[in-house]
Amino acid sequence: MAINATDIFCRHRAEHRLTEAQCHAMCGLAQYTRTPDESKAIDRRSGPMIVISASGMATGGRILHHLRRFLPDPKNAVLFVGYQAPGTRGRSLVDGTDELKIHGQYVPVRAQVLQVPGLSAHADYRELLDWLGKSAISPRRVFVTHGDPPAADAFRRRLRDHLGWEAVVPADGSTWTLE
Repeated sequence: MAINATDIFCRHRAEHRLTEAQCHAMCGLAQYTRTPDESKAIDRRSGPMIVISASGMATGGRILHHLRRFLPDPKNAVLFVGYQAPGTRGRSLVDGTDELKIHGQYVPVRAQVLQVPGLSAHADYRELLDWLGKSAISPRRVFVTHGDPPAADAFRRRLRDHLGWEAVVPADGSTWTLE
């Protein structure tokens, strides 16, 4: 998905501020791995490299293979850009765990783990309220199913207070009938 988003970004240069040369340099710099086999080949390489993965919290996907391969080496670094939710591998790494369970095996963490705070791939609540407020029809009920419980509840209250919508943070495992 990230590769497809990058392709779209590069095809629609009028939608951002990069010059054609800057966009070409940015989009042409990386070597994309589109298949699992291409991704696994990274783990057989040695020498300096930067692996960029869209699996932001390391909960699944190809990043797990890369972490299993590169975490034990103290010459490596893992950089998380953005929030790491409690209970995720990403959060465990940011919090300084000494080992990480990946595919049933405990992997020692000797690589340096870094985090760039304050960045997110998600819209903030103001952007979400603005986008939702443009809806031609108000929904009967909104279910807030993403985010840590305090953040989800805060967004639920904002939906109620700013848009006048009934909003619910459903309890884990609860069921609802939609009409």
